[in-house]
Amino acid sequence: MPAAATTGPTGLPARPSLGWQVLALALLLGLQPIGTDLYLPALPALRAELGAAMSATQLTLSGLILAFGLGQLLMGPLSDRLGRRPVLLGGLTLYAMAGAGGALAADIELLVLCRVMQGLGLAAAVVGARAMLRDWFAPQEGARVMARALGGLGLLAMLSPPLGGLLAATLGWRWTLLAIALAGVTALVMVTRRIPESLSRRDPQALQPRRLLANWAQVAAHPGFRAYTLLTTLAYGTLYTFLAASAFVFIEVLGLGRGSYGLVVGAGAGIYVLGTLICRRWLSRLSLAATARRGALFTAIGALGMGLAAWVLPPSAPALLLPHVFIMLGHGVLQPCSQVGAVGPFPQLAGTAAALSGFVSALGAFLVGAWLSLSLDGTVRPMAATMAVLGAGAALCAWTLVQTQARSDTPA
Repeated sequence: MPAAATTGPTGLPARPSLGWQVLALALLLGLQPIGTDLYLPALPALRAELGAAMSATQLTLSGLILAFGLGQLLMGPLSDRLGRRPVLLGGLTLYAMAGAGGALAADIELLVLCRVMQGLGLAAAVVGARAMLRDWFAPQEGARVMARALGGLGLLAMLSPPLGGLLAATLGWRWTLLAIALAGVTALVMVTRRIPESLSRRDPQALQPRRLLANWAQVAAHPGFRAYTLLTTLAYGTLYTFLAASAFVFIEVLGLGRGSYGLVVGAGAGIYVLGTLICRRWLSRLSLAATARRGALFTAIGALGMGLAAWVLPPSAPALLLPHVFIMLGHGVLQPCSQVGAVGPFPQLAGTAAALSGFVSALGAFLVGAWLSLSLDGTVRPMAATMAVLGAGAALCAWTLVQTQARSDTPA
């Protein structure tokens, strides 16, 4: 392989060091949990101040997720057409501006609009990060790098809920949105100063409708894409159920304070970091599919525990938190494998593949949010039961479809 040029057209190194690559991926991907986890402790307070219904309050979260999913369908092909860097810079600017706008919102409708715009900016950040990973690395090595980056993401997710709880309790819920905007500005400065363009060859026809449909069809037809996308959708749906419902369950149903709730979510993120470390260790000697098979055992144990919490055990924080530990361990293993596995077969369509996979995952999360907005009834059961069903589905997918695809890819 010929040596890469020392500098690119922006004056930056043609390829950043591994440390900067991991940091960039962690921060760009971390904007998603920052935009949700840091915001969660503020939900009861903003609902009270703005006089909003439960469904409208949930829409500030699910609206972001839906825009995040739909936005990826545009941002992925756009990054294949224009390059990763322009899409990242524009998306991060929108993410930061929408956060600041949300902090100034006088009613729930304007807040929902700002969160939707923030979701579009988030789509650019996440698609750009996943596409850059494929530009830089082959799938197996990329999964190990992704596990490192998601470990950094986990640290951000671990710090976000306590910080959000502290800001909401001391300064008010609007400061959580200002903190989210600041994270976007930080990522924007980093990309501007440190991250060069990673796409070696742009596709000038990527946005033409006929080419766009053909590319989507090519990606969706691949069995590996379908298996890993279903896995990431079910695994993220399990986590999103907790994100969307846990503030109301722990604070309003079980009576935890906002600070204590922030620690609960932060501790879960810490367990997730441990899961990514386990993933990196397993990937050093196992394939993506074998690693996913092992990680699914954690998820299955967590799903069983959530089923007991939903239908057998009396409602309590420990009954929910113990299975949540196993679900977060499994999530730390399954997410690096599934995200890289979905994009890996498409080095020339990495943006499109990342976008389509992300859209399906986000659409699943939006549907989960819609279900929760209708089913939350002042008990722990809707959250626990939904996590049990989705977690069991993720484990079954990892044990069946992913393994079948791995065997079909193995030469006879």
